[in-house]
Amino acid sequence: MKIALIGVSGLVGSHLLAELLRRGHEVTGIARDTGGVAARPQLRLKNGDATRPAQLAPLLAGHEAVISATKFATSDVAALIAALKQAAVHRLLVVGGAGSLEVAPGQALIDTPGFPAAYKPEAEAGRRFLDALRKEQQLDWTFLSPSVEFIPDERTGIFRLGGDQLLTDASGRSWISMEDFAIALVDELETPKHSRQRFTVGY
Repeated sequence: MKIALIGVSGLVGSHLLAELLRRGHEVTGIARDTGGVAARPQLRLKNGDATRPAQLAPLLAGHEAVISATKFATSDVAALIAALKQAAVHRLLVVGGAGSLEVAPGQALIDTPGFPAAYKPEAEAGRRFLDALRKEQQLDWTFLSPSVEFIPDERTGIFRLGGDQLLTDASGRSWISMEDFAIALVDELETPKHSRQRFTVGY
């Protein structure tokens, strides 16, 4: 498939790029500055600002799907949606956050007393991003939330999928490696099972 990956220069974006190329997809990597991304076969690099639809749309045109792996606090969901529509690309997969996942019926992780204040702006922005997608009627979107700990580690291919509820392992830890997160996202790209839904991945 021909995939546009926004945020290719970031930590999560680099893991997604590796998984996409591993599976033989053609990738256009997009970031404000792609200078630090190594050239590879099947990869084209384009500098672009995802908050400016007129600049982004031409970079997205001709792709079968777009993956957004940018920080929510510096993203503009309306601009991204507008760019996809201008480019006539109907499929969007988003690297989500854990803050909006439920820890109890009707209670999001971000609203719990112990949620770190330093992470609240990004988590709140992620929740608003998801809320905007849920109102979107035209795009075929998917939002994949990681677990609380989201770190580079091993590529095991062994993990669990969930819906809107936070996943924890037997010890109560909520975590997923970026490598296994990338597997889950690219699996969804290749075999869609969560159209217009948020889902989550964890051990």
